[in-house]
Amino acid sequence: MAATLEDKDFHYLINCILNAILCFTASTLNGITIYALRKASTLPKPMRTLLLSLAVSDVGVGFLAQPLYSALLAVAFQGKKNTPNYEKMFRGFMTTLHLFSAASYTGIVILALDRFLAIHLHLRYRELVTQRRVVAVVILNWVSAALLASMELLNLTDISDGYYSFLAISGNIITPILYCNIYSTTTRHASQIRAIQVDATQQCGQVGDAVRLRKSITGTFLVYLAFLLCYLPSLTTRFVILIAGASDTRRLCQVYAITMIYLNSSLNPLIYCWKVRQIRRTVVEMLSSSVLRCRRLEIRQTAKHSRKRSLELPVPRRLDRRQEEPRF
Repeated sequence: MAATLEDKDFHYLINCILNAILCFTASTLNGITIYALRKASTLPKPMRTLLLSLAVSDVGVGFLAQPLYSALLAVAFQGKKNTPNYEKMFRGFMTTLHLFSAASYTGIVILALDRFLAIHLHLRYRELVTQRRVVAVVILNWVSAALLASMELLNLTDISDGYYSFLAISGNIITPILYCNIYSTTTRHASQIRAIQVDATQQCGQVGDAVRLRKSITGTFLVYLAFLLCYLPSLTTRFVILIAGASDTRRLCQVYAITMIYLNSSLNPLIYCWKVRQIRRTVVEMLSSSVLRCRRLEIRQTAKHSRKRSLELPVPRRLDRRQEEPRF
């Protein structure tokens, strides 16, 4: 069923408003997350580096990708799609979409691989997964994402779409396998720790390490699950358009699917604050200090205003009031 012009305008307007709101939330929440990650010194450096890479990609979505997409929808809403500015804007939008989505997705796969190595290598994890190697992997990830975006910028859409599809399919195969293996291993380790009869202090230490590792794995799995739920509509819509062809209804579904992709950048900081205690504590302290600072500033401004009014309207002394009273 073909969509009318009024329906298209309504859907373009709704998505333009949603993306304008999500621009603010993605930029603000991820900026706070980056600050909290830099202050969370107790968090392991490899995991902190990988989370910082994800947060930077989400900030890029809020500052670049979503404003371009909102402007694109605004131009489509005004009915000016057949203009040179629209083509340039669309090219920039596709470039930023490929850049940040590829960096985010491969970053999530790398994060799952990091948790897999942490649960399987045990004491050898710190020897093999060093900070320098993690930084090199993150840089390589961003370089490959930039190459994919440059293919889109140079109008090599066939190569970029093939690479993007390969990345999505391989990632969706590798990541669930990693998390299934991680879940079975952590369950087996927990049962072994409870079964072994050791002294109470050693057992408490082992159980505590296992619980902390399991919480971090749960957090990274939720990040992957949110990513999958937000990207699945876009992949499904692209597959349907590739098989059955494009129509007005399918293109409108694709507009909503891209908005779902950008929603993921606002969900990730909430997951970090919910599941990572160090980040949550830093964010709470920062917000508390901001509230206290605003309250102190308000008290100072109120006191300054009161002093100013007292100087402008001096209160007469009691002696002066007695002199001004009429005598009979």
